[in-house]
Amino acid sequence: MMRLALLAALVSAAAGFSSFTPRNLVATNNGSNLSMKIYDWKRRTADESALHEEEFTLGNLRPAPGARKRKNRKGRGISAGQGATCGFGMRGQKSRAGRPTRPGFEGGQQPLYRRLPKFVGRPTGPGHEKEVFNLIKLDELNGAAEGSTVNFDSLLETSAVTKSKFNIHKVVVGREDFTAKGVTVQAHAFTKAARDAIEGSGGKCELLSKTTNAVLEA
Repeated sequence: MMRLALLAALVSAAAGFSSFTPRNLVATNNGSNLSMKIYDWKRRTADESALHEEEFTLGNLRPAPGARKRKNRKGRGISAGQGATCGFGMRGQKSRAGRPTRPGFEGGQQPLYRRLPKFVGRPTGPGHEKEVFNLIKLDELNGAAEGSTVNFDSLLETSAVTKSKFNIHKVVVGREDFTAKGVTVQAHAFTKAARDAIEGSGGKCELLSKTTNAVLEA
């Protein structure tokens, strides 16, 4: 009898689970009228014919809708998400007022500018910068007339060189032979081989000031 009663209870329980339907799985319509605003410029089928009807002037220029994001106002209440501590936390050095550490500081460990290899005569770290020249090759001077004065500006006018983002120029030896004769070359620096090649062909090297571009020595 006990076995029959236990079997009947298990059958009834299985039937109850099979007919169970969770309420949260049933799709219901709560009648909400909320909708996201989609601007016309975000649609693939937007009508752009009106863009060419209006003449743009300084008085009617305006950004596209949604192009400019409102700035994040911090410290204006906890409901905004950036109130009170403004996203900096409650404790620690980085939560204090003012800049907590200097640039390059890594918490006390050996910083990057001190971990790099050191070269004699080339100081590294904050306050030291490498001097970068624009290179002028000797074969770019081959088109200069004999007895003329050549510098970067004159080479740029004749399209012998292209524009440079550096303001100081250095003459170096190129891949081709130097064939110009008796030219006066003005630059901020010369390599020893380039100076010997220019003076060996009857030319002259004039060193320019790196700040005023005035001739320092001939």
